[in-house]
Amino acid sequence: MKREVGLWIDHRKTVIVTFVNGSEMTKEIRSNIASHARISGGSHPNAPVDSRQEMAEDTRDRRFTNHLGRYYEGVILSIRDADAIWIFGPGEAKVELGQQLEREHLGRRIVGIETVDKMTARQISARVRKHYLV
Repeated sequence: MKREVGLWIDHRKTVIVTFVNGSEMTKEIRSNIASHARISGGSHPNAPVDSRQEMAEDTRDRRFTNHLGRYYEGVILSIRDADAIWIFGPGEAKVELGQQLEREHLGRRIVGIETVDKMTARQISARVRKHYLV
């Protein structure tokens, strides 16, 4: 029983389409992250203004990176048992997920990474179907 997965990903959501024995399943995972949103706090009140801004930016960056890491872990949990993984999407998330899969020794299952624009769930499903079933 071969499990083939195609997924569209950006920093806000992932649409996963899985084929097993001709049966298709679709799942959506949301990151619940505002794109690099401003997060209050994290600065020392006695630090110079530039230093406080730097500290706040560092804190935001760390929180954003940590949140993305948890998001990618959730995506990987959903596709871990796939025999083939095809990743596509508009931005950096597809490459970052690919790197995370490599670190988890799942990189050999990646059959491709492509850049595409935003798509509806139906368009994503059709694209994955065409990729694997043609």
